[in-house]
Amino acid sequence: MKLVQSILTKNDCYKSGRKITVKGLMLHSVGCPQSNASVFVKNWNRSDLEACVHGFIDGNTGTVYQTLPWNHRGWHAGGAANNTHIGVEMCEPACIKYTSGANFTCSDLTTAKAVAKRTYEAAVELFASLCKQYGLDPMKDGVIISHREGCARGLASNHGDPEHLWNQLGTGYTMNGFRKAVQADMKGGGVTTTPNAEKPTTGGTGATVKPYLVRVTIPDLYIRKGPGTNYGKNGFIKPGVYTIVEERTGAGASKWGKLKSGAGWISLDYAKKA
Repeated sequence: MKLVQSILTKNDCYKSGRKITVKGLMLHSVGCPQSNASVFVKNWNRSDLEACVHGFIDGNTGTVYQTLPWNHRGWHAGGAANNTHIGVEMCEPACIKYTSGANFTCSDLTTAKAVAKRTYEAAVELFASLCKQYGLDPMKDGVIISHREGCARGLASNHGDPEHLWNQLGTGYTMNGFRKAVQADMKGGGVTTTPNAEKPTTGGTGATVKPYLVRVTIPDLYIRKGPGTNYGKNGFIKPGVYTIVEERTGAGASKWGKLKSGAGWISLDYAKKA
């Protein structure tokens, strides 16, 4: 996880200088088709905006931009959670278009899911780090909540994020799964993007196949040590054409391919046959 400090020193929330005793973390998504976090950092660094969060997660890179000191009282929840919770916004895919309320259409589901996956993984790592820093138990009731859950508890304004995004894109992500993923990451289990934070299997189901070529087009696809997101990372694979020699089905019915080079496994959900 890459973290960049971009404190919004011109925002009135920062200028107010109020501090909180951190008791929890609230997960948001921005509610508009913008995947570039730097746009929000730039537009929110002014004095006439009555909103401020502790960080934004970039949808293109997964980079976290910290915009308030973590123990600073933010203006993110629209309710009492401002007094207790750190608020972090995940950027949303640029290829969605809101039609009414929290409903949207999507012109490129593959790209949209990749953005959601990237921000989910970064949020897991960030929340695991913050839980360690503030001695928080991610599985304790009310510690990690979404904006939607905050609303249901009477602690936040009437928003449906980020579940509205995950559900309509068909990602399978849930807040229960997210909390379990944070817990696993705190224990050194690595980031998972599966809905229920399953542990690694012995390799999933699959078989050796006749070697074939796939084309990778996204710049930040992880190479994994095994066929699943619970396995360790061997860095990124560069865009290009690669040979697959084995296929396996991982948790959540995800498809994985073993690279002929021996570097590891890649998700075939983000690669196309060449």
